[in-house]
Amino acid sequence: MERAVLVYTTYPGVVEAEAAGKALVERRLAACVNILPGMISLYAWEGAIERAEEVVMIVKTRASLAEPVRAAVKDMHSYETPAVLVVPLESVDSSYLEWLLAATDPVAP
Repeated sequence: MERAVLVYTTYPGVVEAEAAGKALVERRLAACVNILPGMISLYAWEGAIERAEEVVMIVKTRASLAEPVRAAVKDMHSYETPAVLVVPLESVDSSYLEWLLAATDPVAP
C-alpha cells in the first residue's frame, strides 16, 4: 500500500506560501498543507550567517508524489535554493491515510 510523507519547506511570507499551498492542493499533489507563520531562520549563505523571518509549510502527500511536489515547490518558489525535505512517516492513522490517498488520487472527482 502507498505510504504517506511530509514535505517540509519554508517561504519568505504567508502570501507566497498560501499561493503555493493552494496550487498543490488544487493539482491534487497534496491532501493538505499547514502554514506556520512566525519562524526565524539563521543559516549560512554565501559565506555569511543570515537571519530571515519565514513561514513553514508542511505538505501532506503520498510517497509517489514526493518528486512532483518537490518540482512544483521549486518551480513556484522565489528562493534560489529552497529547502524541500521529504520526511517518511513510520505510522499514519488508517482513516487519515485513506483520506490522504483519496485527496491525492489524480482520477478522483
